[in-house]
Amino acid sequence: MRRTVRRRAAAGLVALLSLLLPTAVPASAAPRSGEIVLDGATSAEGIAAGEGRTFYAGELTTGDIFRGNLRQSTATRFIHAPEGRAAAGMKADPCHNLLFVAGATTGKAFVYDTVTGKPVADFDLAKGFINDVTLTSGGAWFTNSAAAELYFLPVGEDGELGTVKTLKLSGPAADLTPDFNLNGIASADDGNVLLVAHTADGAVYTVNPETGESAAIEGVSVPFVDGILVRGGTLWAVQNQLNQIARIDLSGDLSSGVVEGTIKSDSFNVPTTVALFGNTLAAVNAQFNQPPSPFEVVLVPARK
Repeated sequence: MRRTVRRRAAAGLVALLSLLLPTAVPASAAPRSGEIVLDGATSAEGIAAGEGRTFYAGELTTGDIFRGNLRQSTATRFIHAPEGRAAAGMKADPCHNLLFVAGATTGKAFVYDTVTGKPVADFDLAKGFINDVTLTSGGAWFTNSAAAELYFLPVGEDGELGTVKTLKLSGPAADLTPDFNLNGIASADDGNVLLVAHTADGAVYTVNPETGESAAIEGVSVPFVDGILVRGGTLWAVQNQLNQIARIDLSGDLSSGVVEGTIKSDSFNVPTTVALFGNTLAAVNAQFNQPPSPFEVVLVPARK
């Protein structure tokens, strides 16, 4: 997530976040075409694809998780998070029935059971804003918008959770400003390369998960970049305040990219993160700095 007001310290994120979030309108309001309302939500930010057409979407300020179905166009509150939690970016691991959630201003990572909805574990990562998460064959990687580092939570073959390790970054991805820095994260090349969105720079960088060394993806300029998603040679980058998603064709070595299209929708209201279902993207409207309206997931074509 991101807002345009500058910050001087990570501690200010908590207070400023409260200014961003509008109150909810009655949940009975009918969804427009291509939208799935998160019934009763008072905030939103993250989304994850589950099995089949199932998705999970988070309520940012409470940490509650909604579960929905694209085919049925419905979503209901599934996980009632313990008090004091939050939910930013998230990813589902259907093989182990786990949901990994970035804990925003809590500085934590949360893991839930997608069968029972019960908490499995939580991990202290660092102060700041734990913004997003991606999964590789070895575990989960988390970003911090207020620090030049990533956090790796190992996940074993049977779903056992290991000890968190911190990866210090170098190169352009380590650039820090008083604004939001590292944001969305995705994995490529079977997890051998990480891609991170840098909101303040309006850029996407590659990161070596062993050394932390980063490099710019040349030709890719994405102001207000938030969540990102990679499948094969295609990168989708959500540009929240611009109400659009850039579709980018990546070179084979991930050193450069070309914006092949821009996906827009009249239903976008500051989208933040996105999940892919076949040829359909599901994006969450976070509505930062906007008049209050129902929080929803917006469905758009993945290629446009």
